[in-house]
Amino acid sequence: MAPKDRDVRSALPPKRVLLRSGKSPYDVVPVEEALHRDVIATNSGNLIFSDAAHKILQTPHTEVVSNGIRSDVSAASRINQEYDAFVVPLANAFRPSFEPQLKRLTRLISRLRIPVVVLGVGAQTGLGYDPARLKPMEPAVREFVSAVLDRSASIGVRGEFTEQYLKDMGFRDVEVIGCPSLFLHGKDLTVRKRVPELTADSRIAVNGSHNAVRKQGMGRIIDRAHARYPHLRYIGQNLSDARQLHWRDLSDPNARVTAMPTHPDHPMYREDKVRVYIDPVTWIDDLRAFDYSFGSRIHGNIAALLAGTPATVLCGDSRTLELCRYFEIPHRRIDELPADVDPATLYEEADFGALTGNHHQRFERFTAFLDRNGLQNTFTHGDGGAAFDRRMRSLAFPPGIRPWNDTGIAELGARFGWLNSRVTELTADNARLKRELARARTGAKAAAAAPVTASVYRKARRVVGRPLRRALQGGRP
Repeated sequence: MAPKDRDVRSALPPKRVLLRSGKSPYDVVPVEEALHRDVIATNSGNLIFSDAAHKILQTPHTEVVSNGIRSDVSAASRINQEYDAFVVPLANAFRPSFEPQLKRLTRLISRLRIPVVVLGVGAQTGLGYDPARLKPMEPAVREFVSAVLDRSASIGVRGEFTEQYLKDMGFRDVEVIGCPSLFLHGKDLTVRKRVPELTADSRIAVNGSHNAVRKQGMGRIIDRAHARYPHLRYIGQNLSDARQLHWRDLSDPNARVTAMPTHPDHPMYREDKVRVYIDPVTWIDDLRAFDYSFGSRIHGNIAALLAGTPATVLCGDSRTLELCRYFEIPHRRIDELPADVDPATLYEEADFGALTGNHHQRFERFTAFLDRNGLQNTFTHGDGGAAFDRRMRSLAFPPGIRPWNDTGIAELGARFGWLNSRVTELTADNARLKRELARARTGAKAAAAAPVTASVYRKARRVVGRPLRRALQGGRP
C-alpha cells in the first residue's frame, strides 16, 4: 500500500460494528455467571462462529461490539445513532423452533437505517433436503430475508440447500459463504493425521446432540467407543449439558435423555470423561491434545479442525450436510453407518486434502462477500488477527466444565459462595423494588386526591414514571 493511501485510510473515522453474539470473546465470565446468564445462547457452538466473526471484523479502523444476543426492538434508534453496521452471524435459523426469535430479529432489522449483514444463515430439514417442514414458517423467512436485503448487497448462507431454498422463493442476491468459524485463522487451515491409526491408547473426542443420541443411534456409537477406547472424552455443547455437569441440575427436559454422557447416571460422567466449554479458546486449545474427533455436532468438530485435529462429522440433517459438502469436511450420513461403526475406521477413511487444499479459494469468496457488503476484515485490512490473538492469550479463561463428582469442601464452598452472593443481590433488588412500589403508591394516592388535569398528570408522570401510569390505569398494584 502506498504511503498516501495509508494516510487517507488513517484519516477515516473508525467504524463501529454491532455483532449479534452472546458475549465478546474478551469477556472472561466465571462458570456460574455464564450458566446463569446463558452467554452461550443455549449452545456453545454459537460462540465458535461469533468469536471468529469478531476477530475477522476487528481492524485498526473497526470496533466490534457484542449485543449480548438481544433483539431489543426499542433499541433501534440508539443502534442507528451509535453503529455503522449490524452484523448477524447465524446457524440454522430457518427452523420452526427458531421462528419466534427470527420474527423479533426481523422487527429490529426493519427499524434500522444502517447496513445489516448476515453471515452464514442456514435452513434445517432432513438429509433428503426436502423443505416441506419449513413451509409454515415461509412468511417469516421471507420477511427476514427481505428486511436484510433492503440493507445489504446480498445475504450469506451456509450451503447449497439454503441457497436453493431462498432462490426458490424468488431471492437472487444469495451467496454461499459457509460459516465464519472455519476462517478463524484466515486463509490458513492445517489439519493432518498425527498417528497412522487409532489404537486403544489414542485420545479421541466424541460429540452428539440429544436428538442424535435419542433417535439416530448416536448413543450406541458413543457407548461402543467408550468400551473400546479408555481415553475417549465426550464434549457437550448445550446449556442443559453444562448445568448437569456443574450443578447436577436435571430440571431441563433434556435430562430425560439418560444415554447422554453429560447425565449423572452415565458411566462417562462418573469417570470424569465429559466436558462442556463456555469459551472457544479453551475448547480449541484442549482439542490440540487429541488424535481425532467425531460425532454429529458440526461446531464440535470444527473446533477440532481449528485445533489442527482430524475430525469426521456424522451428518443427521441438512444443516450439517450442506456445510460439510461446502467445506469438504470428511463426513458420513448417520443413517448409513453400520451399527458397529468404529472411529478407527472413520479415521482411516478421512481425507483432508480437499478441506485444506481448497480453503484459500473459499476464504477469498468469503472476504469478497464482506467487501461487497462494505465490511473490512483483519486479514486484508489489518494485522491478520495478531492483536486479537495476543489479547486472548493475555486473558485467563475458566477451563472446561467437568462433572461434579467431587464433594470436597473446596468444591462445595465455591458453589455455595456463588449462590450466597446471588441471594444477597436478589435481596437487595427486592428491597429496592419494594421502596419504588411504596413511592409509586404514595404518588398515586396524591394524584387521585388532586384535581385531575392534564398539566398535573404530566408533572406527576415525570416524577414517578411508569409505576404511576400502571396504578392510574389498573388500580393499585
